[in-house]
Amino acid sequence: MPETLDLLVVGTGSAGQTVAHRCAKEGWKVAVADDRPYGGTCALRGCDPKKVFVAAAEAADWQRRMDGRGLAEPEARIDWSALQAFKRTFTESVPEKTEKSLRDAGIRTLHGTARFRSPETVEVDGEVFAPETVVLATGAEPMSLGFEGEDLLTHSDAFLDLEELPGEITFVGGGFISFELAHVAARAGARVRILEMMERPLGPFDADLVSVLVSATRDLGVQVETETRVTRVERRNGGFRVEIEGPGGPVSHTAELVVHGAGRVPRLDGLDLEAGGIERGKRGVRVDQHLRSVSNPRVFAAGDASETGPPLTPVAGAQGRVVAANLLGTKPADETTVDTSPVPSVVFTLPPLAAVGLTADQAEEERLNVEVHHHETAGWYTSRRIGEKHAAHKVLVEKGTGRLVGAHLLGHGAEEAINLFALAMHSGLRADDLRRATWAYPTKSSDLSYML
Repeated sequence: MPETLDLLVVGTGSAGQTVAHRCAKEGWKVAVADDRPYGGTCALRGCDPKKVFVAAAEAADWQRRMDGRGLAEPEARIDWSALQAFKRTFTESVPEKTEKSLRDAGIRTLHGTARFRSPETVEVDGEVFAPETVVLATGAEPMSLGFEGEDLLTHSDAFLDLEELPGEITFVGGGFISFELAHVAARAGARVRILEMMERPLGPFDADLVSVLVSATRDLGVQVETETRVTRVERRNGGFRVEIEGPGGPVSHTAELVVHGAGRVPRLDGLDLEAGGIERGKRGVRVDQHLRSVSNPRVFAAGDASETGPPLTPVAGAQGRVVAANLLGTKPADETTVDTSPVPSVVFTLPPLAAVGLTADQAEEERLNVEVHHHETAGWYTSRRIGEKHAAHKVLVEKGTGRLVGAHLLGHGAEEAINLFALAMHSGLRADDLRRATWAYPTKSSDLSYML
């Protein structure tokens, strides 16, 4: 007979842990399952370890930018093996600590692949469960690229575990992963190339600011090639041969390492959703505003597994809280539905690129009448004092109402300043409210009043 549970959570990242802990605290019989080390992508293979690498690259970048501006020491060198060892001080203990935290909360921990056997039952590593509720929080995985030899590509999690950095690296795709890791690798001494099949990389971000970032990336020595499609990758002389179709026709080049940076998709294929009677959309499990499956009311989906919201860690945590509120029925109605406020996102390059809300093109599509405040700001004091040659902003304000519609920042401190715009938009503050505010000076935040 299948074992009964109040709740089975599949996945141990931010969303999964949130739901499991909150329900267990209320006395529910809860189990969690994961076929990978406990802790989720962000803590183990994504945001957190990546930012450790970015911090080292940032230190090297400071040295380079301030050369001749008060610093006269030789350029800082990244010690890759020491950086790798430092990163592990953050990641190595995560699986054990995560599992212990779950067990201490009375939650049963399962290791293995979860598969639906029916709309009411789930099998995990040969054991069958009949949970009252299932929460899918399985995260994401690299998307299929559809060319011969794609299995030879290294994924971002493996890149972050490299014991030695190869001297020549090609990144396939021009998204977050490629740009962030390319900026780290280039500052660690590698020769780097980014191949993007579209007309421009970083498609969700403002085109003008992306153009400035591409210039900064090329100034770093990274080759950024657009409208370039990879057709084949094969092993060659201890490295790889990459065949591409570009504006000039078919060509090829060699690399010691080829990295998949072309985007990620929900990690759902192994679950047998069809057996569970669960409908899947283009971006994940189809859910209602409460994150409940539209086809199987026993099932909820949160984080990357859900088709709702951008695939970002803070969104996953927030959606985990929404699911728990719905299951426990102890929260006000507005806490049981997905918050539709704009969510800030950041590309952690050097300089970082940050955005919240609509782009100018999206505002035009929605027929909004907006003022566009756009400047390149390498000449501003906050850029000049640190030798930042690539900086810009674009802020969209609705005419008549003063409503903040979108904010796009490139430059030192953009990853923090964007949160001020996000808070203002979430709280309904207007452009005049930010203009009238008195900011500590000189700081990145004090630039806000000049951006409006």
